[in-house]
Amino acid sequence: MSFIVKNTTFPGLLDLLVPHSCRGCGLTGEPLCNRCKNYILKAHKNICPNCKKEKSSSTCKNCSDLPPLYVISDRNGLLGPLIHDYKYYSIRALGRPLAELLSTCLPQDLPKGSILVPLPTSTRHVRSRGFDHTYLIAKSLSKLRHLPLERVLIRNKNTTQVGSNREKRLSQASSAYQINPKAKIDPAKTYILLDDIWTTGASIKAAVKKLQQAGAKNIQIALLAYSIKD
Repeated sequence: MSFIVKNTTFPGLLDLLVPHSCRGCGLTGEPLCNRCKNYILKAHKNICPNCKKEKSSSTCKNCSDLPPLYVISDRNGLLGPLIHDYKYYSIRALGRPLAELLSTCLPQDLPKGSILVPLPTSTRHVRSRGFDHTYLIAKSLSKLRHLPLERVLIRNKNTTQVGSNREKRLSQASSAYQINPKAKIDPAKTYILLDDIWTTGASIKAAVKKLQQAGAKNIQIALLAYSIKD
């Protein structure tokens, strides 16, 4: 299957002026058609993004420190360019289909009282992109799965990890987040951390630690994709 992933300087404006076309095959009508969604889902494997090994359940026996984790697939193939267009070319219409893909990979029987917690995007990136890409996906997923959405985490400072090496990402992530003073952690609730791409895992691990320190007992992780290499 060949892909036609458009990269244009003004896709956000074009999406307002012309009908949507599938970012995968070019079919007019939707930003991601059902055929291309199914193609992405066929590539789904239950892989741990941390050790890159296949796992038989949501937990990884090799990475016992990680909470249950769900991810669509690696960022190769069509999924990576879709996320890239969504984030860096502000194709907001892709937020809904990306949330639909993630919803399909999550268990249907999520724990009662689950709360979606989007990993907060840096203020600088929100300004440059014009929207919070992670929150927008979380908002769509919240509607699809009828789950409450809460900004439990906030950025502690305007750190950025794009282009940083592994050591810098680990250092930055450790101090990047804090619990929102307006949030109240309930140990009986399940907090589902949502992020786009696992690269080194530094951001997710730091966020998990902050939630645990605040009293969260039940944490799960939902990701769009993971990098083959750190």
